[in-house]
Order: sequence, then structure tokens, then C-alpha cells
Amino acid sequence: MEQSVEAMRAIPARMLEGWNRGDAAAFLADFADDAELVDFEGTVHKGREQMIAAHQPIFDTVMKGSRLVQGEVLFARIVGPGWGVVHHRMVMAMPGEQQPPASRRFMQLLVAVWQHDRWEVASLQNSRLISLETAMALESLAAAE
Repeated sequence: MEQSVEAMRAIPARMLEGWNRGDAAAFLADFADDAELVDFEGTVHKGREQMIAAHQPIFDTVMKGSRLVQGEVLFARIVGPGWGVVHHRMVMAMPGEQQPPASRRFMQLLVAVWQHDRWEVASLQNSRLISLETAMALESLAAAE
């Protein structure tokens, strides 16, 4: 495999396929052994094996049957020799949903490194996309507590 932008852009699609099968090992197959993943709520997972151990029980219970849909790579580029970035957006659909709500839209920033003759995800930041109005409403609720 070569160090191409196209090879890096293909990572999120494989991640979605793994998620949609409920397979944590497949979902995280492109991650480096020492990778870090930050969930949308701020939990930091370190190391691919720990990530798999944390995600598989979720796939088997509360997220069983969920799907990541409407995946779209918005931006990908090789920033320097052996490393690059990918911005990816998607939506989470729960079982039975045909049209997931806008409140389950996410943006991911992946940092990829070239090692072991392939692009591997060294770090992923997952952020929930919410409107300014929603953010302000959440702050008002938190202040009222």
C-alpha cells in the first residue's frame, strides 16, 4: 500500500462497517496499538485492546443494532511525511430508526500515522455536533441545577 490520501480517506468507511456489524475489533482494526480515542462525552481510551474491551460490551447491550450512517469524509490530507489528518462526519441511528435526529450527528478528527506499511489511526477525537441554541439551553439547565 502507498501513502496516499485515498488510503487514509478509506479508514472511516471501514470503521462504520465494523460498528454496523457490532464488531469492536473490526471497528478499531485501523487503530495503532497505542492509539487514543476520545469519546464525544470526553472519556479517553488508550490502546486498541482497551478500546475493544470497552466497546464490545456496548455493542452487545445499549448500542446493539445501532448504525453509523451518512458517513462523509469532509477533509483529508497528508500534513507531513508519515502523518495526516481526516475530518469525518456521520449520524448514529438507533434500531428501527429510518431518519435519525440531528442531535446524533458527530464529527471526528482522525490523526493518522504511516507505520507497518499502512495508515493507522494514532488519535481520534469524536465530537457531537449541536447548534449554538442547544448548547446555550444545556448551559441554562446546568446553571439551574
